[in-house]
Amino acid sequence: MDETVSDGALELSLVNDLQEIGTAAVKIDEFCEARSLSPQIAYAINLSIDEILTNTISYGYDDEAEHRIDLTLRQEGDTLVVVIVDDGKAFNSSLEREPNLDADLEERALGGLGLFLVQQMMDDVDYRRRDAFNVITLRKSTTGQAEE
Repeated sequence: MDETVSDGALELSLVNDLQEIGTAAVKIDEFCEARSLSPQIAYAINLSIDEILTNTISYGYDDEAEHRIDLTLRQEGDTLVVVIVDDGKAFNSSLEREPNLDADLEERALGGLGLFLVQQMMDDVDYRRRDAFNVITLRKSTTGQAEE
């Protein structure tokens, strides 16, 4: 994993290996701590990034080749903005349905909880396909969330 900090932004370049997620989580925690953001904000950001990276690495590629995933985390006023860019298969998040959380475990459709969880944790989730890349942008308000 490559790391760059510029203009107050954390830029990580990972490969499509699940072990990279833990290393990224440490860097994200350090970024949040340096800005005196609450542990709840750091947790929400890390959990959301973990879900997206896990899905991308596990399901986004049709080959065994090494692929690069770029992640940028920056603070814009009272909002944390995360941008994740990968060259995996196109993913249409609008096709995802909200999971039936009231159904028995045996009756629930497999999958779908990760994206649902991300949408619940973040204030805004945006997916775009740009050229051959998936671009996911997450936003989380930090208003009233600073550590006391």
